Amino acid sequence: MKTTATRLLAVFGSTLAMTFSVSALAQDPIVIKFSHVVAESTPKGQGALKFKEVAEELLPGRVEVQVFPNSQLFGDAREMEALLLGDVHILAPSLSKFDRYTKTVQLFDLPFLFDDMDAVDRFQASEAGQELLNSMTQHGIQGLAYWHNGMKQLSTNQDKLSEPADIKGLKFRVQASDVLEEQFRALDANPQKLAFSEVYQALQTGVVDGQENTWSNTYSQKFHEVQKTIAETNHGVIDYMVITNSDWWNGLDEDVREALEQAMEQATEHANALAAELNERDKQRIIEEDRAQYYQMTPEEIEVWREAVLPVWQKFEGDIGAELIQAAVDANNPN
Repeated sequence: MKTTATRLLAVFGSTLAMTFSVSALAQDPIVIKFSHVVAESTPKGQGALKFKEVAEELLPGRVEVQVFPNSQLFGDAREMEALLLGDVHILAPSLSKFDRYTKTVQLFDLPFLFDDMDAVDRFQASEAGQELLNSMTQHGIQGLAYWHNGMKQLSTNQDKLSEPADIKGLKFRVQASDVLEEQFRALDANPQKLAFSEVYQALQTGVVDGQENTWSNTYSQKFHEVQKTIAETNHGVIDYMVITNSDWWNGLDEDVREALEQAMEQATEHANALAAELNERDKQRIIEEDRAQYYQMTPEEIEVWREAVLPVWQKFEGDIGAELIQAAVDANNPN
Protein backbone atom coordinates (compact mmCIF):
# COMPACT_ATOMS: atom_id res chain seq x y z
CA MET A 1 0.00 0.00 0.00
CA LYS A 2 2.79 2.32 0.93
CA THR A 3 4.53 1.66 -2.39
CA THR A 4 1.32 2.20 -4.35
CA ALA A 5 0.62 5.44 -2.51
CA THR A 6 4.14 6.64 -3.17
CA ARG A 7 3.76 5.87 -6.85
CA LEU A 8 0.43 7.69 -7.03
CA LEU A 9 1.94 10.74 -5.37
CA ALA A 10 4.85 10.65 -7.78
CA VAL A 11 2.52 10.42 -10.78
CA PHE A 12 0.31 13.16 -9.39
CA GLY A 13 3.33 15.36 -8.70
CA SER A 14 4.68 14.79 -12.21
CA THR A 15 1.30 15.61 -13.75
CA LEU A 16 0.99 18.74 -11.62
CA ALA A 17 4.48 19.88 -12.65
CA MET A 18 3.64 19.33 -16.31
CA THR A 19 0.42 21.30 -15.89
CA PHE A 20 2.28 24.25 -14.35
CA SER A 21 4.92 24.01 -17.09
CA VAL A 22 2.35 24.06 -19.87
CA SER A 23 0.53 26.90 -18.11
CA ALA A 24 3.75 28.92 -17.91
CA LEU A 25 4.48 28.33 -21.57
CA ALA A 26 0.95 29.38 -22.47
CA GLN A 27 1.19 32.73 -20.64
CA ASP A 28 0.41 35.73 -22.78
CA PRO A 29 3.44 37.82 -23.81
CA ILE A 30 4.10 41.20 -22.22
CA VAL A 31 2.52 43.77 -24.53
CA ILE A 32 4.64 46.90 -24.96
CA LYS A 33 2.91 49.84 -26.64
CA PHE A 34 5.33 52.26 -28.33
CA SER A 35 3.52 55.41 -29.46
CA HIS A 36 4.96 58.29 -31.47
CA VAL A 37 3.68 61.20 -33.52
CA VAL A 38 5.66 60.96 -36.78
CA ALA A 39 5.64 58.77 -39.89
CA GLU A 40 7.20 55.31 -39.95
CA SER A 41 9.60 56.47 -42.69
CA THR A 42 11.34 58.96 -40.34
CA PRO A 43 14.41 58.02 -38.26
CA LYS A 44 12.22 57.96 -35.16
CA GLY A 45 9.68 55.75 -36.89
CA GLN A 46 12.40 53.40 -38.11
CA GLY A 47 13.99 53.34 -34.67
CA ALA A 48 10.71 52.22 -33.12
CA LEU A 49 10.38 49.41 -35.66
CA LYS A 50 13.99 48.33 -35.03
CA PHE A 51 13.26 48.20 -31.30
CA LYS A 52 10.27 45.95 -31.98
CA GLU A 53 12.30 43.69 -34.25
CA VAL A 54 15.22 43.22 -31.86
CA ALA A 55 13.12 42.97 -28.68
CA GLU A 56 10.96 40.23 -30.13
CA GLU A 57 14.05 38.38 -31.41
CA LEU A 58 15.72 38.52 -27.99
CA LEU A 59 12.54 37.61 -26.09
CA PRO A 60 10.61 35.27 -28.43
CA GLY A 61 7.08 34.74 -27.19
CA ARG A 62 7.74 36.76 -24.04
CA VAL A 63 7.13 40.26 -25.38
CA GLU A 64 5.00 41.75 -28.12
CA VAL A 65 5.93 45.30 -29.14
CA GLN A 66 3.08 47.22 -30.75
CA VAL A 67 4.19 50.39 -32.57
CA PHE A 68 1.66 53.17 -33.15
CA PRO A 69 3.01 55.91 -35.50
CA ASN A 70 1.41 59.17 -36.66
CA SER A 71 -0.41 59.84 -33.35
CA GLN A 72 -2.62 56.79 -34.00
CA LEU A 73 -2.81 56.04 -30.29
CA PHE A 74 -2.04 59.36 -28.60
CA GLY A 75 -1.03 62.78 -29.90
CA ASP A 76 1.34 65.34 -28.42
CA ALA A 77 -1.25 66.70 -26.03
CA ARG A 78 -2.14 63.42 -24.31
CA GLU A 79 0.83 61.10 -24.67
CA MET A 80 2.60 62.02 -21.42
CA GLU A 81 -0.58 61.58 -19.40
CA ALA A 82 -1.15 58.22 -21.11
CA LEU A 83 2.37 57.07 -20.19
CA LEU A 84 1.90 57.97 -16.53
CA LEU A 85 -1.46 56.16 -16.47
CA GLY A 86 0.07 53.05 -18.03
CA ASP A 87 -1.99 53.25 -21.22
CA VAL A 88 1.22 53.35 -23.28
CA HIS A 89 4.67 52.11 -22.32
CA ILE A 90 7.25 53.91 -24.49
CA LEU A 91 7.30 57.40 -26.03
CA ALA A 92 9.94 59.51 -27.76
CA PRO A 93 9.00 63.19 -27.25
CA SER A 94 11.13 66.17 -28.21
CA LEU A 95 13.51 67.27 -25.46
CA SER A 96 11.69 70.62 -25.39
CA LYS A 97 8.62 68.86 -23.95
CA PHE A 98 10.16 68.04 -20.58
CA ASP A 99 10.64 71.43 -18.92
CA ARG A 100 7.56 70.99 -16.73
CA TYR A 101 9.11 67.82 -15.26
CA THR A 102 12.73 68.96 -14.99
CA LYS A 103 14.42 72.24 -15.82
CA THR A 104 17.79 70.57 -16.37
CA VAL A 105 16.79 69.21 -19.80
CA GLN A 106 16.42 72.84 -20.94
CA LEU A 107 20.17 72.53 -21.44
CA PHE A 108 19.56 71.17 -24.95
CA ASP A 109 17.72 74.35 -25.98
CA LEU A 110 20.61 76.66 -25.08
CA PRO A 111 21.77 78.33 -28.31
CA PHE A 112 25.26 77.76 -29.74
CA LEU A 113 26.10 75.33 -26.90
CA PHE A 114 27.23 72.39 -29.04
CA ASP A 115 29.51 72.79 -32.04
CA ASP A 116 28.12 69.81 -33.94
CA MET A 117 26.38 66.46 -33.62
CA ASP A 118 29.58 64.73 -32.52
CA ALA A 119 29.70 67.04 -29.51
CA VAL A 120 26.06 66.23 -28.73
CA ASP A 121 26.89 62.51 -28.88
CA ARG A 122 29.87 62.92 -26.57
CA PHE A 123 27.80 64.81 -24.01
CA GLN A 124 24.84 62.42 -24.13
CA ALA A 125 27.17 59.44 -23.65
CA SER A 126 28.94 61.13 -20.72
CA GLU A 127 28.09 60.60 -17.06
CA ALA A 128 26.32 63.98 -16.95
CA GLY A 129 24.29 63.20 -20.08
CA GLN A 130 23.29 59.77 -18.81
CA GLU A 131 22.26 61.21 -15.45
CA LEU A 132 19.70 63.39 -17.26
CA LEU A 133 17.91 60.20 -18.31
CA ASN A 134 17.15 59.69 -14.60
CA SER A 135 16.17 63.31 -13.88
CA MET A 136 12.39 62.69 -13.97
CA THR A 137 12.03 59.45 -12.02
CA GLN A 138 10.35 61.32 -9.15
CA HIS A 139 7.55 62.05 -11.64
CA GLY A 140 7.33 58.42 -12.78
CA ILE A 141 9.34 58.93 -15.99
CA GLN A 142 12.47 56.93 -16.84
CA GLY A 143 14.65 57.97 -19.76
CA LEU A 144 16.03 55.12 -21.86
CA ALA A 145 17.95 56.76 -24.71
CA TYR A 146 18.50 59.86 -26.83
CA TRP A 147 17.41 59.77 -30.46
CA HIS A 148 18.55 62.41 -32.94
CA ASN A 149 16.67 64.61 -35.33
CA GLY A 150 19.63 66.86 -36.02
CA MET A 151 21.26 70.26 -35.62
CA LYS A 152 19.16 73.37 -36.23
CA GLN A 153 19.82 75.84 -39.02
CA LEU A 154 18.45 79.37 -39.33
CA SER A 155 16.41 80.65 -42.28
CA THR A 156 14.82 84.01 -43.12
CA ASN A 157 13.03 85.92 -45.86
CA GLN A 158 16.02 88.28 -46.04
CA ASP A 159 18.89 88.26 -48.57
CA LYS A 160 21.60 88.46 -45.90
CA LEU A 161 22.10 86.22 -42.90
CA SER A 162 25.60 86.27 -41.46
CA GLU A 163 25.52 88.41 -38.30
CA PRO A 164 23.02 89.01 -35.49
CA ALA A 165 22.12 92.45 -36.85
CA ASP A 166 20.65 90.71 -39.92
CA ILE A 167 17.70 89.35 -37.94
CA LYS A 168 16.99 92.38 -35.76
CA GLY A 169 13.23 92.99 -35.58
CA LEU A 170 12.31 89.86 -37.53
CA LYS A 171 9.63 87.42 -36.35
CA PHE A 172 10.74 83.81 -35.84
CA ARG A 173 8.65 80.75 -35.23
CA VAL A 174 9.67 78.83 -32.11
CA GLN A 175 8.56 75.72 -30.28
CA ALA A 176 6.93 76.21 -26.88
CA SER A 177 10.18 76.74 -24.97
CA ASP A 178 11.16 79.54 -22.60
CA VAL A 179 14.80 79.18 -23.63
CA LEU A 180 14.05 79.49 -27.35
CA GLU A 181 11.95 82.58 -26.75
CA GLU A 182 14.82 84.19 -24.85
CA GLN A 183 17.25 83.13 -27.59
CA PHE A 184 15.54 85.36 -30.14
CA ARG A 185 14.94 88.19 -27.70
CA ALA A 186 18.68 88.24 -27.00
CA LEU A 187 19.19 88.67 -30.75
CA ASP A 188 16.65 91.56 -30.87
CA ALA A 189 14.20 89.39 -32.83
CA ASN A 190 10.60 88.47 -31.98
CA PRO A 191 9.73 84.84 -31.11
CA GLN A 192 6.32 83.55 -32.15
CA LYS A 193 5.03 80.23 -30.82
CA LEU A 194 3.42 78.22 -33.60
CA ALA A 195 2.51 74.58 -34.14
CA PHE A 196 4.83 72.79 -36.55
CA SER A 197 1.94 72.20 -38.95
CA GLU A 198 1.35 75.96 -39.25
CA VAL A 199 4.90 77.01 -40.09
CA TYR A 200 4.85 76.72 -43.90
CA GLN A 201 1.79 78.91 -44.31
CA ALA A 202 3.08 81.38 -41.72
CA LEU A 203 6.32 81.75 -43.70
CA GLN A 204 4.50 81.95 -47.01
CA THR A 205 2.13 84.69 -45.84
CA GLY A 206 4.68 86.66 -43.82
CA VAL A 207 3.12 85.97 -40.42
CA VAL A 208 6.68 85.07 -39.45
CA ASP A 209 9.91 85.99 -41.23
CA GLY A 210 12.01 83.00 -40.36
CA GLN A 211 12.37 79.70 -38.55
CA GLU A 212 14.94 77.31 -37.12
CA ASN A 213 14.98 73.63 -37.97
CA THR A 214 16.98 70.63 -39.06
CA TRP A 215 17.83 70.12 -42.72
CA SER A 216 15.46 67.17 -42.96
CA ASN A 217 12.53 69.04 -41.39
CA THR A 218 13.21 72.08 -43.58
CA TYR A 219 13.27 70.02 -46.76
CA SER A 220 10.36 67.70 -46.00
CA GLN A 221 8.14 70.64 -45.04
CA LYS A 222 9.36 72.71 -48.03
CA PHE A 223 10.35 75.65 -45.82
CA HIS A 224 13.25 76.39 -48.18
CA GLU A 225 10.70 77.21 -50.90
CA VAL A 226 9.31 80.14 -48.90
CA GLN A 227 12.60 81.51 -47.49
CA LYS A 228 15.33 83.52 -49.19
CA THR A 229 18.34 82.45 -47.14
CA ILE A 230 19.35 79.44 -45.05
CA ALA A 231 22.51 79.73 -42.98
CA GLU A 232 24.33 76.71 -41.65
CA THR A 233 24.51 77.78 -38.03
CA ASN A 234 24.25 74.47 -36.13
CA HIS A 235 23.06 76.71 -33.32
CA GLY A 236 20.90 74.16 -31.53
CA VAL A 237 19.80 70.57 -31.49
CA ILE A 238 16.43 68.91 -31.98
CA ASP A 239 16.53 65.56 -30.25
CA TYR A 240 14.15 63.17 -28.56
CA MET A 241 14.32 61.29 -25.29
CA VAL A 242 12.91 57.80 -25.41
CA ILE A 243 11.05 57.37 -22.12
CA THR A 244 9.00 54.81 -20.22
CA ASN A 245 6.89 54.62 -17.09
CA SER A 246 9.46 54.04 -14.33
CA ASP A 247 7.15 51.89 -12.16
CA TRP A 248 6.32 49.63 -15.10
CA TRP A 249 9.96 49.44 -16.18
CA ASN A 250 11.24 48.58 -12.69
CA GLY A 251 8.49 45.98 -12.32
CA LEU A 252 9.78 43.92 -15.25
CA ASP A 253 11.85 40.79 -14.62
CA GLU A 254 15.54 41.64 -14.68
CA ASP A 255 16.30 39.45 -17.69
CA VAL A 256 13.45 41.04 -19.65
CA ARG A 257 14.63 44.54 -18.76
CA GLU A 258 18.22 43.71 -19.78
CA ALA A 259 17.06 42.35 -23.15
CA LEU A 260 14.95 45.45 -23.75
CA GLU A 261 17.96 47.63 -22.94
CA GLN A 262 19.93 45.74 -25.60
CA ALA A 263 17.11 46.23 -28.09
CA MET A 264 16.98 49.95 -27.28
CA GLU A 265 20.73 50.27 -27.77
CA GLN A 266 20.51 48.74 -31.25
CA ALA A 267 17.44 50.82 -32.12
CA THR A 268 19.26 53.99 -31.01
CA GLU A 269 22.26 53.29 -33.23
CA HIS A 270 19.92 52.61 -36.16
CA ALA A 271 17.77 55.71 -35.67
CA ASN A 272 20.72 58.05 -35.16
CA ALA A 273 22.59 56.78 -38.20
CA LEU A 274 19.48 57.32 -40.30
CA ALA A 275 19.04 60.85 -38.93
CA ALA A 276 22.62 61.78 -39.90
CA GLU A 277 22.17 60.32 -43.38
CA LEU A 278 18.83 62.05 -43.92
CA ASN A 279 20.08 65.47 -42.82
CA GLU A 280 23.13 65.32 -45.07
CA ARG A 281 21.02 64.19 -48.02
CA ASP A 282 18.41 66.93 -47.52
CA LYS A 283 21.06 69.59 -47.01
CA GLN A 284 22.47 68.74 -50.44
CA ARG A 285 19.00 68.75 -51.97
CA ILE A 286 18.32 72.24 -50.62
CA ILE A 287 21.64 73.51 -51.97
CA GLU A 288 21.08 71.91 -55.39
CA GLU A 289 17.49 73.14 -55.76
CA ASP A 290 18.69 76.70 -55.00
CA ARG A 291 15.25 77.96 -53.97
CA ALA A 292 16.87 79.63 -50.98
CA GLN A 293 20.51 80.69 -51.03
CA TYR A 294 22.76 78.64 -48.79
CA TYR A 295 25.25 80.40 -46.55
CA GLN A 296 27.87 78.61 -44.46
CA MET A 297 28.96 80.68 -41.51
CA THR A 298 32.63 80.83 -40.60
CA PRO A 299 33.84 79.86 -37.11
CA GLU A 300 34.55 83.56 -36.48
CA GLU A 301 30.97 84.50 -37.40
CA ILE A 302 29.61 81.72 -35.19
CA GLU A 303 31.59 83.09 -32.27
CA VAL A 304 29.92 86.49 -32.69
CA TRP A 305 26.50 84.84 -32.47
CA ARG A 306 27.56 82.79 -29.45
CA GLU A 307 28.69 85.93 -27.63
CA ALA A 308 25.34 87.57 -28.40
CA VAL A 309 23.34 84.76 -26.77
CA LEU A 310 25.51 84.20 -23.67
CA PRO A 311 22.98 86.16 -21.56
CA VAL A 312 20.51 83.34 -22.29
CA TRP A 313 22.92 80.81 -20.79
CA GLN A 314 23.31 83.05 -17.74
CA LYS A 315 19.56 83.51 -17.33
CA PHE A 316 18.86 79.77 -17.20
CA GLU A 317 22.04 78.74 -15.38
CA GLY A 318 20.21 78.61 -12.06
CA ASP A 319 17.61 76.16 -13.36
CA ILE A 320 19.97 74.02 -15.41
CA GLY A 321 23.12 74.12 -13.29
CA ALA A 322 26.49 75.69 -14.06
CA GLU A 323 28.31 72.34 -13.83
CA LEU A 324 25.96 70.73 -16.34
CA ILE A 325 26.42 73.59 -18.81
CA GLN A 326 30.18 73.31 -18.40
CA ALA A 327 30.01 69.56 -19.06
CA ALA A 328 28.20 70.31 -22.32
CA VAL A 329 30.78 72.93 -23.29
CA ASP A 330 33.58 70.46 -22.52
CA ALA A 331 31.99 67.95 -24.92
CA ASN A 332 32.97 70.26 -27.80
CA ASN A 333 36.55 69.15 -27.20
CA PRO A 334 37.03 65.55 -28.44
CA ASN A 335 40.16 65.22 -26.31
